[in-house]
Amino acid sequence: MSDATMKFFIHTTGCKANQWDSYVIGARLKEKGFDPAPLTDANVVIVNACTLTNGAERDARRFINRTRAMNSKAVIIIGGCHGQTYPDNALGADVVLGHEEKFRVHEFLAKKGTFVGNTRAFVMEEGPVSGIPAGRTRVFVKVQDGCDNFCAYCVVPFARGKPRSRPVEEILLIMKRLREQGIKEVVLTGIELASFHDPSSGMDLKGLLKALEVEDTPPRVRISSIDPLAVDDEFIDLVACSAKIARSLHIPLQSGCDAVLERMGRKYSAEFAEELLHKVRGRIEGVGIGLDVIVGFPGETEDLFEDTRQFIEKSDIYYLHVFPFSAREGTRAASWTDDVSESNKRERVRALRKLDASKRRSFYGRFLGTTGLIIPEGKRYHGSYMRGYTDNYLPVYIGFQKALENNLVKVRINEIKDDLLIGEPL
Repeated sequence: MSDATMKFFIHTTGCKANQWDSYVIGARLKEKGFDPAPLTDANVVIVNACTLTNGAERDARRFINRTRAMNSKAVIIIGGCHGQTYPDNALGADVVLGHEEKFRVHEFLAKKGTFVGNTRAFVMEEGPVSGIPAGRTRVFVKVQDGCDNFCAYCVVPFARGKPRSRPVEEILLIMKRLREQGIKEVVLTGIELASFHDPSSGMDLKGLLKALEVEDTPPRVRISSIDPLAVDDEFIDLVACSAKIARSLHIPLQSGCDAVLERMGRKYSAEFAEELLHKVRGRIEGVGIGLDVIVGFPGETEDLFEDTRQFIEKSDIYYLHVFPFSAREGTRAASWTDDVSESNKRERVRALRKLDASKRRSFYGRFLGTTGLIIPEGKRYHGSYMRGYTDNYLPVYIGFQKALENNLVKVRINEIKDDLLIGEPL
């Protein structure tokens, strides 16, 4: 394949860290003179695939099959978390790349087979500081990667390797360039953000947040998923008093039942989590709190699930992300008896998603008649609206005005219509 004529398409599944990784892969290919193209025109299709659940694996396989039907001449490369963790399962791709190899994808375009390093000691890839794709209102910046927690259900430590962090100096340079390019919001992402430590100075996550508060950055900085054990008093006060850090926290709770938390290998109790949520709500005005929850974990009886449901019902939160347990080869839980039927898992997912819908409506209702700042996206929604998020992650829909795209716009939230928060610019 001639480099001069190569066109590529990147398909990304999974977390915000994967979104960043795909951005880096694309930026490096463009530096080599390669051009992005639609799926049907690409010479090479790169699947940066999540492997967190069986569903993620199924979705990647389906995409590869669909790509074969739409573009039979393309070389298909699967990389990232799936390639690193399950190198012998190509899902129908021509090339399998590991975590580090995917950032050098141009080296493997003329090859077929599996190229995956047998290690967990990865280096942090250098982040590009220019060439942000047009039309972005927010950009994900990966400041940390890897995890050593080895929770019983989680394959991520195998997929992402040992914890490592991006140097603060590099993060500040990226932030400065993003602001110069007109980006209004950055989401700090990582696999285990709580383990962030600058390689040179040892500065922790709270130190990084303090630095971002006074340095040249986009006006809004959002924190992605954060372990509950990292949300101490100092962290809460940083968010509460910040002029930049968004008032939204996404916490991977996983369960509200002590017995299940202990079996999962989580290092906190339901009582600790309850007190933490109460403290966060009381000290960060208007904060939007989201929780990850896994249902159907081995050993989770109906009574234990009910403990989690009641925990969430009484918690003053904004939303839930609910996942049925999915046994992944290599994890401790994969060797345990999966004693919750698939039908029971689906019922529990439905029960919590119903609770999620109720929590969202209640949270929306608190802000009717209030004002906030949103950053409208350029896309049309429901025919005549554009959407932007407040700092506490409320999606507010306003009448479409192209001139408002990617600007900080003050809005009044007027009504809830068909489960949408409708507002107007002020």
